[in-house]
Amino acid sequence: MSIELPESTIVPPEGSPEASSAAPSRRAFIATTTVVGGAVVAGGLTAGPAVFDAEPAVAAAASPSSRVTLTVNGRSRTVTVDNRTSLLDLLREHLDLTGSKKGCNAGACGACTVLVDGRRVNSCLTLAVRLEGAEVTTIEGLAEGDRLHPLQQAFIDHDAFQCGYCTSGQIMSGVGCIDEGHAGSPEEIREFMSGNICRCGAYVKIVQAVEQAAGRK
Repeated sequence: MSIELPESTIVPPEGSPEASSAAPSRRAFIATTTVVGGAVVAGGLTAGPAVFDAEPAVAAAASPSSRVTLTVNGRSRTVTVDNRTSLLDLLREHLDLTGSKKGCNAGACGACTVLVDGRRVNSCLTLAVRLEGAEVTTIEGLAEGDRLHPLQQAFIDHDAFQCGYCTSGQIMSGVGCIDEGHAGSPEEIREFMSGNICRCGAYVKIVQAVEQAAGRK
């Protein structure tokens, strides 16, 4: 049984005179591909104004937020934040405590180190909404009035910084390291502060400062 195709659907054999006359030249094809009055015309296919004037998609629903109360540097603070907000962004963007620095924002450099309930944490990886009732200490909360924390003073005494960007995280990590009992030797200090990166290479003086604050010097 044979089916007769309409004349318009019959493709002439390749290389035949009919094929050469039927196929548009490259120049003709390019010439017919253009944008005319807001409509794209390409090979006879037209995307008219309906595509370009389409109604904007409905905005996504607002992200869920939560109310959290925590103690920061001895002061109770209550804030409402997006559930995805990190402790670092809560401190910097909501509480204006910019001493904690945003370095890698991936928990690899330690510039954002703070103490939560006395333990060192990378604040960039810590969700603020999980800290209901927690006690947070930042670099701004170490000094007592005009009296510097012993480790802050030790950093000055030993010139344990250069650019200073990592310094707040180094000091907070050093305080935690001492309180955790991991400052018994230079080797132990280096091991337990290995997550804090100093791009200026002031490691030797940082260790000396921690030793001094720990009472070993």
